[in-house]
Amino acid sequence: MRFFLRALVVAVLLILGYGLLGPTIERALYMMRLTAMPKPGMLPMPVEGVRVSALRDTWDGARSEGRKHEGIDIFAKRGTPVRSSTEGIVMQVGTNRLGGLVVWVTGPGGQRHYYAHLERYADVEAGTRIEAGRLLGYVGNTGNARGTPPHLHYGVYDVGGAINPYPLLRAKPAAVTAGKAAVEASAEAADRPAK
Repeated sequence: MRFFLRALVVAVLLILGYGLLGPTIERALYMMRLTAMPKPGMLPMPVEGVRVSALRDTWDGARSEGRKHEGIDIFAKRGTPVRSSTEGIVMQVGTNRLGGLVVWVTGPGGQRHYYAHLERYADVEAGTRIEAGRLLGYVGNTGNARGTPPHLHYGVYDVGGAINPYPLLRAKPAAVTAGKAAVEASAEAADRPAK
């Protein structure tokens, strides 16, 4: 009887423990899958209603304190919805001196996407698993953007540091699709038996 009670207590603790750890384990497995995914060759516009033709490449421009601009500024009316450019996991919803109200999302290939100068957040929190297009917040001018026209500072960070998101936002779907089709055709040819 004593063995049965001990086994029952251990089983209950394991079940309760998995209930508490289950989401953490699932999030860790999803993060591993995200990291293994290919890095995107193109990204959709994160600011609702802004046309790609309206973008200006503000990458590497001079900034205060001797810094260089590590992203792109996407100008829009205050309160315009900002959506995630990728699926992923929200890593941080918070504030910092330069970005003001910010959201960080880890996406495919382990790249980190930085959405800054938000006016306010949407209903997201750290640890939330999201799909591409998920509402993250709204365009503003918080942080060091006070006094400037409302805009989203959008940055993409890879293992080696910041990368310019402008070419990814401007990429033509046809070029990306053509490259993907060539890879698939090559793989298909390799699978066919030799004649």
